[in-house]
Amino acid sequence: MPLPPAAAKETLVKNSLRVVKPILIVAISVALAAAAYVTRGSWLPGGANEKPGDTADTPTETDAPVTKVIVGDQAQENLGLKAKPVKAETFWKTITVPGMVVDRPGVSDRGVVAPATGVVAKVHHFPGDTVRPGDALFTLKLLSEALHLTQTELFKATQDITLAQAQLKLLRASAGAVPEARITEAANQITRLEVTVKAYTQDLLSRGFGPEQIKAVADGTFVREVTVAVPPRPAAPPADSVGPGPAEPPPFEVQELKVDLGQQVQAGQTLGLLANHQSLAVEGRAFRDETPLLERSVRENWPVEIDFQEDAPDWPAVGQAFHIRYLSNAIDPVNRTFGFRVPLENQSRAVEQEGRTQTLWRFRPGQKVRVLVRVARLDDVFVLPADAVTREGPEAFVFTQNVNTFERKPVRVLHLDGQRVVIANDGSVRPGTFIVQSAAAQLNRLVKAGGGGGAPKGYHIHADGSLHKNEDEGK
Repeated sequence: MPLPPAAAKETLVKNSLRVVKPILIVAISVALAAAAYVTRGSWLPGGANEKPGDTADTPTETDAPVTKVIVGDQAQENLGLKAKPVKAETFWKTITVPGMVVDRPGVSDRGVVAPATGVVAKVHHFPGDTVRPGDALFTLKLLSEALHLTQTELFKATQDITLAQAQLKLLRASAGAVPEARITEAANQITRLEVTVKAYTQDLLSRGFGPEQIKAVADGTFVREVTVAVPPRPAAPPADSVGPGPAEPPPFEVQELKVDLGQQVQAGQTLGLLANHQSLAVEGRAFRDETPLLERSVRENWPVEIDFQEDAPDWPAVGQAFHIRYLSNAIDPVNRTFGFRVPLENQSRAVEQEGRTQTLWRFRPGQKVRVLVRVARLDDVFVLPADAVTREGPEAFVFTQNVNTFERKPVRVLHLDGQRVVIANDGSVRPGTFIVQSAAAQLNRLVKAGGGGGAPKGYHIHADGSLHKNEDEGK
């Protein structure tokens, strides 16, 4: 049955909407897509010119590692930057053994003893004074009865010889009237008296009497006081001394007085100590497991290095070659170490002050040192100060200098101690390259902070790497 006109019209409208609605949705979507394509430059991350394959993680020129830094002249002075050309050389690995400067027994110090019993009447020199062989140290007033008796017997024997010689002369003058036996007996008596005189003379010499004093005693002038003088130095240097030694040995120094003025002393008692620190020694103390290394150093006659841990620019350089001359065969039961000794020739200078001369020594007994004993050899390497290398994780770097431009170079470290670092000559740094000798850690921090981004404001960099101020700056 046909629909009424009104119902038919409503049905037609509904069918039309079902067809038009999807078309409108498609048209709106196409329009939005076109608009998005046209404005893509304003909302895409890479911009309109980004290629499909580009991503945000793709590295650019600004992401390249920074290895250079520009440092101005004043900043270089503040950091103390100094560069030197490197050259390949030989380096010895060493072990460090603690040591101390010590006196050499029988060489450095010696005591002065009283030749006889007496009273200290005068002290001529005091601790710190410089004395030479033959200078008077003490004057003793003699109290020894044996010494007085020796002088008396010497004078008596001398007079008896004079009388016996006169008698022998008379007997020989009357040779025909006197038996020959009497003449022989008189000659023998003179010989016995001469032997007695020699014995008394040697006794007085051993007690410090001089030839003039002994002659005075023989003439009847007895000695009541005796002067104790500085003993002579050894005629020849010790067998293990280093070098020919100075033309004139330095004098002694009064190190200590053992007696006071007016004190009574006995024969053989120590009056004072004299010191001469020309020939010293360095005594090192090593552990048992270091024995093979020290024995090898002795067998191969390798020199050792001694770090005196001093800053002495006004003293001449130590030109001595140090070798181990004594290696102990006993281990200390307390600290479980054994000793070894290295001869040391000291340096000195004389200082005049108020008419008094004092000898100043460079090295003093008791001074702590470090002995560097060789253990291995590294050939064809570069040796730099420890501050010339900086580390960043497993990497090690040095810095080369080209005027104001400093460039970081990776290197391979072969050895490092507290003072020096050894790097390999593997091509990372070539011989003759100027390497900064210090402040590598500070330069590395500047590099990591982005200090290589060009010249500072108001400056420009020349082709040789130098930094210059702009000519129009400040106008």
